[in-house]
Order: sequence, then structure tokens, then C-alpha cells
Amino acid sequence: MRCHEVDYELFGDDMQIVEIELDPQETIIAEAGMMNYMEEDIVFEAKMGDGSEPQASFLQKVLGAGKRLLAGESIFITHFTNTGQSKKRVAFAAPYPGKIIPLDMVDIGGELICQKDAFLCAALGTEISVAFQRRLGVGFFGGEGFILQKLNGDGMAFIHAGGTVIRKELRNETLRVDTGCLVAFSPSINYDITRAGNLKSMFFGGEGLFLATLQGTGTVYLQSLPFSRMADRILDKIPSTGNNQN
Repeated sequence: MRCHEVDYELFGDDMQIVEIELDPQETIIAEAGMMNYMEEDIVFEAKMGDGSEPQASFLQKVLGAGKRLLAGESIFITHFTNTGQSKKRVAFAAPYPGKIIPLDMVDIGGELICQKDAFLCAALGTEISVAFQRRLGVGFFGGEGFILQKLNGDGMAFIHAGGTVIRKELRNETLRVDTGCLVAFSPSINYDITRAGNLKSMFFGGEGLFLATLQGTGTVYLQSLPFSRMADRILDKIPSTGNNQN
């Protein structure tokens, strides 16, 4: 097994925390700023790389950090290591209301493609890279742009999504989804976009101009409340002060 084998427990409902139990010298990696609390003897260090290739050269680490920068993420990944002699715990919090999805990477084929801000934390040995969209249409109208995240490994990984999360298993099927509601999917799934009906439906149907089309065999994760949709609703409710101030 390449990845460290970590145990975990989820707490909460709509604002969840995942608590990771680390054996001595075990490490978990996480996005910067996601740590909620940690016990004594756990130390953390920001590194330019996910640690999946310990022998990687400095140039390879810089290239990897540059790709993460293109994806809108921090160039550093934080490594949390238990330096004590007994089991210790560290916890990571969801950044906005939703669910934390625990993923045993072996059960889903060892690889998953997800929206660029979905990754929360993972066992050391998990490779976190970027996946570029080859189709211009998907890049411009697919909801997540040209760049998605790709997770690869054989241990536990944790991603986050907004609202309620639904897991779909496609068996040579086609599923059409609102572009913002797509969280993650297997690399065996063909991801494209299609028009949302005729012109009248596109402009007045309230479902956007395009839908994401997922076709093939594999796993798909969907969210009921994309962060962008929630942010738009909050902004709509903020009163405009304008010239009302004296």
C-alpha cells in the first residue's frame, strides 16, 4: 500500500468536521487553512508538493506548484505528522455548509476527478494534480473552467461539497446535470456539455444555457447547493445602501 492507512470519524451535519487518527509517524496532507484542531505531538509543515513522490526534484515540485496555482489553489500543501509515541488526532473543517465525503480510493478505482476547490485532506501518498479539459466548450461553459483536480492513490481521501451529496453509479448510462452541481466523477466517465433544450428553454427555463452530460460507466458525485449559487443568493439579499447614507 503506497498511502498511509489512517482512521477517521465524521462529526456534525451541515457544517462537518472530519477527525483523523494518526499512528506514530503517520502523516495526512490538507489544503492550507483547513485545520480545525490538533492534539499534542502533531506537527505541521507547509510543503511545495503532496509528498506522493519523495524523490521528486525541486524543479518537479515547482512545476507541480505552478499547476496548482493555475487551478486557483495555494502552491503549498500542509503536512500533519504524528511525532509522538501514541495515537493522536487532527481535525479538518468544511469551509461552508455541506458534506464531507470520505473516499476509499481503492473502492473507486484509485483515481477521481473533482471540482478544483473540492479537496479537503488525504492520507500521505495521495497524488493531487490537475486535469485539463480538452474541449473548449466544456472549458468555457462546464461550470469549472478548463482545470479540474485529480486525486490518485490507494488510501483515504476527503472532499467537500455543498448541501446534500448524492452518489450515482452509472452503468453505460447518460446523466445530465446542472453544471454547478457536479462535484466529482470517475475518469472513465465522458464529460461534455449540451444545450439546455431549445432557445426558449435556454433563456427562460431558469436552468442555464448548458447542462453537463456524463456518459459511460463509473461513479458520479453531485451536490445540491453549489457555493457559487449560495453566494449569489446571499448577495441578492444584501440591501443596497446607495445614497441613503446621510
